[in-house]
Amino acid sequence: MSVALTVVGSINLDLVARVAVLPRPGETVAGTSFERFPGGKGANQAVAAAKLGARVRMIGAVGVDALADEALAGLRSAGVELALERIGTTGIALILVAADGENQIVVVPGANAEVRPQSPGGAVLCQLEVPDAVVAEAARGADFFALNAAPARPVDLEPDLLIVNRLEQEVVSRGKLVAVTYGAEGAALFERGREIARAQPPRVKAVDGTAAGDAFAACLVISLLEGRLRDDALTRACAAGALTASRLGAQPSLPVAEELEAILVS
Repeated sequence: MSVALTVVGSINLDLVARVAVLPRPGETVAGTSFERFPGGKGANQAVAAAKLGARVRMIGAVGVDALADEALAGLRSAGVELALERIGTTGIALILVAADGENQIVVVPGANAEVRPQSPGGAVLCQLEVPDAVVAEAARGADFFALNAAPARPVDLEPDLLIVNRLEQEVVSRGKLVAVTYGAEGAALFERGREIARAQPPRVKAVDGTAAGDAFAACLVISLLEGRLRDDALTRACAAGALTASRLGAQPSLPVAEELEAILVS
C-alpha cells in the first residue's frame, strides 16, 4: 500500500539558460541553450514523491495566464491530485546552470504569494516559497509535518522533520528530527542535537543541481512514512538527490522508484 502525502507549496515555470560559467556581478556571459520546465519547490517535491510511488495531493496556486498549464504539466503527468487556486500571474524562476552543475536562481513568486492557508491533515510536506501563514496552517492538525526550510527564514514552529542544507541550518534549526544536506558530502540526520545517521550519495556526473534538494526531501519523507529505518531512509534520499543532479531540468530529472532501486544496488 503506497503512502499518502499532501504537499503545500509553490508551483512555478522554470526558465533555464545554460552557461559555461556563472556570471559575476555586472558581467554578461553567453548562454549555450534555453529551455522551459515545470518547477517550484512544492511542485517538484510533489512530483518527486509521486514518481517514487506515493499518493500525492498538491495544494497551491497558479495564475490565470497562459503559463499556468505549462507549469502544471509535470504534476498532471505524474498523477498528482490538484487542489489549486488561480489568481494573478504564475510564479516564475529564472535559472542559470553552469557546465559544472552549479546554478543561480531568481524566483518571482506571483500566485504563490497568494496561496490560501489550509490545514489538510495527515502527512504534510511544506517549503518556504509560500507565506508564513500558509506554512503554519499546513502544520496545524497534521499527523506528520515535514518542512524543507528553503529559502531559509525564521519560522515559529517545530516540525516533525526539518530538512535544511548547511547554510539554511544557520537560520532554521528546530525540529524533532533534523536532516542536514552537505552537497557531494552527503547528509546527516539529527535527533535532539545528536547525530543518529549519516549517508553518502552515489557518484554521478553533476549536470544540473536545480531540484536535487527537492528529490532528497521528498524521498526522505516518503521513506520515513513507509517505516524504513532512518539510516536507510537517509541513504535513499541521498541517492535520489544524486540521480536528479545528474540530469537537466527540475521535474524531468526526478527519478522513478525503479531508477532509485537500481542505483542503490549498483
